[in-house]
Amino acid sequence: MSAPISRNSSSPESPSDEVTRFDGAEDLLRAWGRGLTPDPWLTVSEWSDAHRWLSSRASAEPGRYRTGRTPYMRAIMDALSPSHPAQRVVFMKAAQVGATEAGNNWIGFVVHHAPGPMLAVQPTVELAKRNSRQRIDPLIEESPALRDRVRPARARDSGNTQLSKDFPGGVLVLTGANSAVGLRSMPARYVFLDEVDAYPASADEEGDPVGLAEARSLTFAHRRKVFLVSTPTIRGVSRIEREYEASDQRRFFVPCPHCAAMQWLRFERLRWDRGKPETTAYHCDACEKPIAEHHKPAMLAAGEWRATAEPRDARTVGFHLSALYSPPGWKSWADIARDKEVAAGSDEAERVFRNTVLGETWIETGDAPDWQRIAERREDWPAGTVPAGGLFLTAGADVQKDRIEVDVWAWGRGLESWLVDHVVIEGGPAHPESWDSLTDLLGRIWRHAGGADLGLARLAIDTGYEAAAVYGWARSAGFTQVAPVKGLEGFNRSSPVSGPTFVDATAGGKRLRRGARLWTVATSTFKAETYRFLRLGWPTMEELGDGAAFAPGTVHLPGWVDTEWLRQLTAEQLVTVRNRRGFAKLEWQKLRERNEALDCRIYARAAAWIAGADRWSEATWADLEAQVGVPTGTDAPAGMIGRPASGAHGKRRSDWLGRQEGWF
Repeated sequence: MSAPISRNSSSPESPSDEVTRFDGAEDLLRAWGRGLTPDPWLTVSEWSDAHRWLSSRASAEPGRYRTGRTPYMRAIMDALSPSHPAQRVVFMKAAQVGATEAGNNWIGFVVHHAPGPMLAVQPTVELAKRNSRQRIDPLIEESPALRDRVRPARARDSGNTQLSKDFPGGVLVLTGANSAVGLRSMPARYVFLDEVDAYPASADEEGDPVGLAEARSLTFAHRRKVFLVSTPTIRGVSRIEREYEASDQRRFFVPCPHCAAMQWLRFERLRWDRGKPETTAYHCDACEKPIAEHHKPAMLAAGEWRATAEPRDARTVGFHLSALYSPPGWKSWADIARDKEVAAGSDEAERVFRNTVLGETWIETGDAPDWQRIAERREDWPAGTVPAGGLFLTAGADVQKDRIEVDVWAWGRGLESWLVDHVVIEGGPAHPESWDSLTDLLGRIWRHAGGADLGLARLAIDTGYEAAAVYGWARSAGFTQVAPVKGLEGFNRSSPVSGPTFVDATAGGKRLRRGARLWTVATSTFKAETYRFLRLGWPTMEELGDGAAFAPGTVHLPGWVDTEWLRQLTAEQLVTVRNRRGFAKLEWQKLRERNEALDCRIYARAAAWIAGADRWSEATWADLEAQVGVPTGTDAPAGMIGRPASGAHGKRRSDWLGRQEGWF
């Protein structure tokens, strides 16, 4: 019988060596198997918690992303995962609820985990570029899983540009809703439509931007995902509201910490002592007990989304969320109560509160003001003179077949306005002398109550009739002072005027490479604003005597305007109409045939926007006030409004804004 083999023997036949070799082979097999096994299939929220890092450049809370910070976003993100059956995800929301980062998480998930062609659309190309710099680049740079897949933009032939990011298996294209070329640039399996209520009514006059973008995904059939996100705007116009109403209308239900009753949070249940928002508490629907702010994290963690309607399309899921759900440190219930108190009494502030805090649409009051009541408010100042509050002038010109009507408006702080002049140029666009008279108007001056002489800062002229003739005249008059405009239906409060774009027609029909500069105007926005301003209450004579001021936006009309002009100013009303699918839409309809006074007002208001009045600082308004008090005539700075000229030694002198000629 052979001797036993020692456990420590170095013989190749040693049992321990056999075990070692066997274990090593198993390790190799396991490693080989792991290499063949695909990455675990994650949802968007799971991917975000595992791989997403927030940059200090783009987030107030840098570091690892935690879905638990905003638990309500989990279901929304997971609906964007390929494993979820929904093809369209709609999110109507307030500000400050974490929607932007959720959308960026989806982009990161696609780049890393589910590659394919993706289209991300902002309201404008400029906003798309800004989003790329401020959001997408930090998303890639701060998350290692993405940094390895998208080469740095500085690398040669990296495929990483401001509006296009190549990655293995796909590409991310960023564009604006105002660019039809960008919207139809490629087929896209994934489409991210951000802030859709700020999109223009039409992309380069080629149709609805949402429809154009979604058409890019149709070739992917059931594998496509479309994410529509926005803060809502106006009832009957809001795209996101229309999409949400067609969905299953999910609400986030949370439990009461006292009785455990599930409910979705409503602003009406917030209560506080008037003037003391710090006393705010939420009162339960079921037990009526007050719920303090510190209960919110636990309520959010235990919350769940529940459908509240039957969807018109089973492939669409919809979510609505107000700022009442904002996590601690973002927007508290006391902040919301404070915002509500500040907004009280101002339609514009109330609209902003309803849109950005409650995530709900604003119901626009579209009834035409009573022209007889407006007539009773007429004031006494001579035609062609500027009252004391007016600080600069713009004009709106409406071109008709047999005449050109022009109204000159003075504008002051808070967009308070005064009608200064009404001019009718007989003859119409077919007569050269009519254009000569309009040119003369550009050089005219109006005497201010403070002694200065004011010229027109801008004249906006409608291109709806005989556009070629208008372009030709505007080109010869110069675009520093003249703005050809084209009205578009629809509301756009964030940017009611866009442009300019170059048009290439001359008066004789000749094509030009760089023709007139055309501005587009969301006329509905300015019509609603004008009627809202006309309905503002006025201080009494006693209150004015005690130093009270008119409300911002107040419209002042002189005694010399007749009833025909007043009826033209109030000639339209906003009505709700429904299309064949039952969706509501707001439309301005005429109450009478002639509405030139309203049109001229809208164009003059657009001219004030183009001049920058909506964005001026306090220093600019103070400078204008100082200028109109200078009584030395057209040589004074105020007399140079809209007419930059050369100073001593042939150098260009700054105009009334302190900017050089040709700034616009």
